[in-house]
Amino acid sequence: MLIDDQGEKKGVVSIADALEAANNASLDLVQVSPSDSNPVVCKLLDYGKHLFDKKKSSSSSKVKSKRNTTKEIKFRPSTDVGDYNIKLKKIKSFILDGDKTKISVRFRGREILNSDMGLALLNKLRDELEEISQVDQEPSLEGRQLLMVLSPLKKNK
Repeated sequence: MLIDDQGEKKGVVSIADALEAANNASLDLVQVSPSDSNPVVCKLLDYGKHLFDKKKSSSSSKVKSKRNTTKEIKFRPSTDVGDYNIKLKKIKSFILDGDKTKISVRFRGREILNSDMGLALLNKLRDELEEISQVDQEPSLEGRQLLMVLSPLKKNK
């Protein structure tokens, strides 16, 4: 069974006639049914263009799929104003790009005794980012780290 480039059925033809029709139309003869079917269905098409379109449509669907990435920014309880502002800008860019952001405050040695400084730092970050983000995980102490996870606000459609 031969199908031409317009999608019209030409009927059952010999392989030689199908190859000649493909050469005349400057197209490829492609088998579209399994080998054991009766009759075998072949189609005239530009196979290179077919592969290109298939690859392009699969890559565009990958772009449209939502990516779930988590970025991490690490602070210390004694982080100074300049470093704080740089890291705040980086967190804003992560959130505006649609990424979740894990913010951790790491304590070394006896700094763990002043864990309220780290909690104050995370609360300050939460207040400054409340317009563009929501809290997924409230600040919690895990070992020698204080963790908080922020994600972008959900858009209302």
